[in-house]
Formats: sequence, structure tokens, C-alpha cells
Amino acid sequence: MTVMASKRYEQAATLVDRKKAYALSDALALLKEMPAVKFDETVELSVSLGIDPAKTDQAVRGTVRLPHGTGKTRRVLVFCQGERELAARDAGAEYVGSADLISKIEGGWMDFDVAIASPDLMREVSKLGRILGPRGLMPSPKVGTVTEDVAKAVAEVKQGKVEFKMDKLANLHVIIGKRSFAVEHLVANAGAALEAIIRARPASVKGQFIRRVALSSTMSPGILVDIRPLLEQHAST
Repeated sequence: MTVMASKRYEQAATLVDRKKAYALSDALALLKEMPAVKFDETVELSVSLGIDPAKTDQAVRGTVRLPHGTGKTRRVLVFCQGERELAARDAGAEYVGSADLISKIEGGWMDFDVAIASPDLMREVSKLGRILGPRGLMPSPKVGTVTEDVAKAVAEVKQGKVEFKMDKLANLHVIIGKRSFAVEHLVANAGAALEAIIRARPASVKGQFIRRVALSSTMSPGILVDIRPLLEQHAST
């Protein structure tokens, strides 16, 4: 079955030179020139990595705090108890609890975007691995979502901290904001995300780490990004 592209998409595609890798600021400016839809589209970076996803020592995962946030209110759930509960609520967490939340999730409730846990509850929270794991929601000390200071973790999420994780094809995707953002804010967010990905390079990886970067909004075609200046700058530091 052939899916016909919309006229708006086709019009946007005519603005993009598929053979060209654009400077980051130029790519984002071009994205803003494309015909708009009726909602504020999410802007995302798609990164293809030159690694073997079958090798566990080459898994790429990390976090980055976007200087201008994501433009989206992220609902935070915190597994904790005692004094930490009040601290998590004061920091802005929408859902705080322990056994009660675990039972709700086991029953199919999933109305949250980020899960954080204190270490003392991870034995119980680990029972949710088959539910939260496939959705990328399982708390992990590697990305700071298993922590004694749950209030700090909540505040960081609310301030624009996002997680990135490589998939089975050695690609990863990072949200960098909304189409309504000023170009300079998207540039700053994208730059921060790419820097974080470069820093997350596993020591065992040889050769070219980042093969290809493209950016797009929810309803737009992809635009290739030239990240050589960023790679050269990083290599010189």
C-alpha cells in the first residue's frame, strides 16, 4: 500500500537539498521556514552512531540539561517514602509514593513521563522492569534517576534535563525543543545535546563515532546537519 505524502510535506521537502549537510543554525532556520501545522511541533535530533550495538561495552546512554528546556511539561513520578516524599512534592513531582504507585503501574496506569526512585526502594521497583524497561522509564543510577536526593533529580527534569539512549540499530533520538522556540534557543539546545552525546562515547569505540545527524520536527522531512565544526572543536579541547 502506497502512502501519499501531504501537500504541506511535499512543499517542505522542496526546500531541502537532500545531498547537503547544513550548518546547525542554517538547518534550524530552514526548518522554521517550512509550512506550519496547527500545533506546536516537537523538534528532534536523530543521530546515527558508528558502533556495534551488539557489544554491551559500546552502549550509549546519558542525559543532558537543555539550557532552554523542552517546551513540554514532563510529568514526574517518584518512588520514595518518609521525608523524601515531601521533598519530592516540593520540587514539583506530580506523583509520589511507593507500594501504592507500584500497584497502580502493575494495573496498567502509565500517566507519567519520567520515573525517579530512591535506592532503598529499588528492590521493589525492579519488579516493574518488564513494564517500565521497554518504555525507557525504568529508573537507573547511570542517568541519575536512582538517587538519594530525589528532590534534586525532580528539579533537574523540570529544568530541562532529558535522557538519550541508543536503540538496537545504533541510533538515538533527542528532543531539543518546540518549533515555536527562537532559532538561537534551538541552536543552544542542539549544541548541548550533541556535546553530551560526544562525551558519552564509549572508550572501546574506534573510528568514526557519529556517522550522521539529522533534525526534524513532528511533521517535517529530515535535514542533514554538518557537525564537523563541533567535532573539530571537541577534538581540540
